[in-house]
Amino acid sequence: MTTRTGLQGLGALAAACALITLAACGSDDDSSAPTTPAPAPAPPAETALAGDCATLTGLATAGMTLTAATVEAGTVVAGNTLPAHCVLRGRMNERTGADGQPYAIGFELRLPRSWNGRFMFQGGGGNDGFVANALGAVAGLNTSALGQGFAVVSTDAGHQGGNARFGLDPQARIDHAYNSYDVVTTTAKDLIQRAYGRGPDRSYFVGCSGGGRQAMLFPQRFPQHFDGIAATAPAMKVAREASVASVWNVITHTAIAPVDAGGARILSQAYSNADLKLVADAVVQRCDALDGAVDGMVHANPSACGFDPAVLQCTGAKAADCLSAEQVGALKKDFGGPRNSAGQPLYASWPWDAGIAGPDWRNWRLGTSTTAVPNARNATLIAADAMRYEFFTPPDPTFDYMAFNFDTDPARMDAYAAIYHTTSTDVGAFRNRGGKMLLVHGLGDPIFSANDTIDYYQRLQAAQGGAEATRGFARLYLVPGMNHCANSGGPATDQYDALAALVQWVEQGTAPDRIVARAGAATPWPGRTRPLCPYPQQARYDGAGDVEKAESFSCR
Repeated sequence: MTTRTGLQGLGALAAACALITLAACGSDDDSSAPTTPAPAPAPPAETALAGDCATLTGLATAGMTLTAATVEAGTVVAGNTLPAHCVLRGRMNERTGADGQPYAIGFELRLPRSWNGRFMFQGGGGNDGFVANALGAVAGLNTSALGQGFAVVSTDAGHQGGNARFGLDPQARIDHAYNSYDVVTTTAKDLIQRAYGRGPDRSYFVGCSGGGRQAMLFPQRFPQHFDGIAATAPAMKVAREASVASVWNVITHTAIAPVDAGGARILSQAYSNADLKLVADAVVQRCDALDGAVDGMVHANPSACGFDPAVLQCTGAKAADCLSAEQVGALKKDFGGPRNSAGQPLYASWPWDAGIAGPDWRNWRLGTSTTAVPNARNATLIAADAMRYEFFTPPDPTFDYMAFNFDTDPARMDAYAAIYHTTSTDVGAFRNRGGKMLLVHGLGDPIFSANDTIDYYQRLQAAQGGAEATRGFARLYLVPGMNHCANSGGPATDQYDALAALVQWVEQGTAPDRIVARAGAATPWPGRTRPLCPYPQQARYDGAGDVEKAESFSCR
């Protein structure tokens, strides 16, 4: 197996674009006319796996260790009822890193006894560092891909352990940025070819957050690998801009938080849950009717809402039905996005959305710690871990993120962002071979702004021949109320099947003009359905029919 092993020093990261594909580092302008691929043939009859699972260990190549296990039909794993299949677990490129720690690219490939000819790469997230069960049961899928007969692969992205200390090793950084996903895709397809006697007919990548970033790698860097990608809440700028925003909101809300007996501020208590519900209710009151139905949900384009939290400011002392001037000021500063001392924006602004009252919004922005040691994920996962060890070049393990300098410190992330970010609109090669991109983002996402994904999609339209040409291969769906990824607990219809829509688009040529989504049991409207509409359309009530049902709404 050939792998990319260059860029062995941290200083080389700044020049990394010299070693990656033109699709990743070329101009965003792609004026070549899209080609129309031939209609996709119907999937062939299902193919049986050759031999028993134990014999599959003989498929290992040089530099790979491979183990196999058998899973019987009807076995339930993580709530998913699975067909009979083989589980291959492998490790490649084992080595000792520059930090003296052991490294390898680990993966799990699940091969159904009766295979439908489709392959899915299951995206990871966070710092990665572990091999998840390759069930194809990620956010945005109603049924596991494995349960439907797909072969499914997952990876630890080239390092082991859930923290970002692997960033001390230059090659581990490169593996996490892009190399491991290319290597694992190529390896999985090779194993599938030899296990079934033929390769995949169609290949898909589905992921959220870090997995959404990974999905976007392929149209930009490796357009030959996948026929369709579904990216939810993509972490496309987490190595710089989104991390700057994380530090910005932690500092902003800590500054107004109550203090403990020693005078240290308690971030989680900057706002009570009742305070956040005040904001959510005020957003709904202001913007709910814009979609034609007063139903507790805001479906309008986020720029149309025009909400200002100043309407909640107390005229006197802080009370249960209003916010203090400090709370209002901090919210406006946070939602406006980070800026340097010259007032220049360092990341996108955030849409006002009822998802601010969702539990996942608190988990990321404020946390629940009752002490001055915060447990907000923006502090623990991003500021105190990934930024210090992986995103800074060189790493700075003792960096005090509360003293972040918004004029000078963002530049410390430029070198790694050059190879980690997935912001290129140069996806012509992917488009021209018939590839499809399905992007989804919750308007109440607390870690990656939906406004930034809207900006990416608008740039994609400009680079790929305009709005109508882009709709032919890439669509964006905004989910009101949804926090970070599907089923994250916000007041939203955030249960939907991105893979089913993607397969139909790729294999039948039927573009997803609407994706029906359902509200979960923890929402105020269990079972409610709504259409997710391709941007810039929004779901609007038809004026008649049950407001609890998607068929009463049109995308307009």
